[in-house]
Order: sequence, then structure tokens, then C-alpha cells
Amino acid sequence: MSQATTFIIERERQTLLQQLDTAEAALRTNLHTHGVDEPGRTHIERALSHVREAYIAINEVGRARSVQQLVSELVKVERLFEKVRQQAAPGVVTKPITI
Repeated sequence: MSQATTFIIERERQTLLQQLDTAEAALRTNLHTHGVDEPGRTHIERALSHVREAYIAINEVGRARSVQQLVSELVKVERLFEKVRQQAAPGVVTKPITI
């Protein structure tokens, strides 16, 4: 691979990482938008997790989880927090977690 080709590939990779940073910032901002219902917030949280994992996949080759692994782990965490919410002591209010 020529030096010019390597340079172009790296420039494109850096552009993609910047776009993922922008996407993450937009998703984080929208998590706090009034009028977004719980299902909408859940989808935004899941999208945020996928964007973060994509960043890892591009920036740290071989370190990212597969989509199935990520989804499986997110489901486990959601179930755990649901159990915690159900077992909360009377008078204790638990808020939905942002992943």
C-alpha cells in the first residue's frame, strides 16, 4: 500500500471518528429533550451504545463487541435495573438509568 493510500485511509478514518463524536453529542443532547417519551428515550440510549461501540470498533481494531454481544449485555443490564426498581424500599424513588 502506498503512502498516499495510507494517508487517505487514515484521513477517512479520522473523519468517521469525528462524525461518531458528533452523533454521540447529538444523541446525548436529545436524551434531555422534553417531550421524549420512555420508548423514545430507550431507543436513543440504545443508539448511543451502538455509536460508542462503533467508535471502539474503528479506533481499537479487535476490541469491540459484536452487535449480538452488545445487545445481549444491554438486555442483561436493563433486566437487572428493572429488578432493582421492583425491589426498591417503600419511599425510595429510582429513576431510569441512562446507559
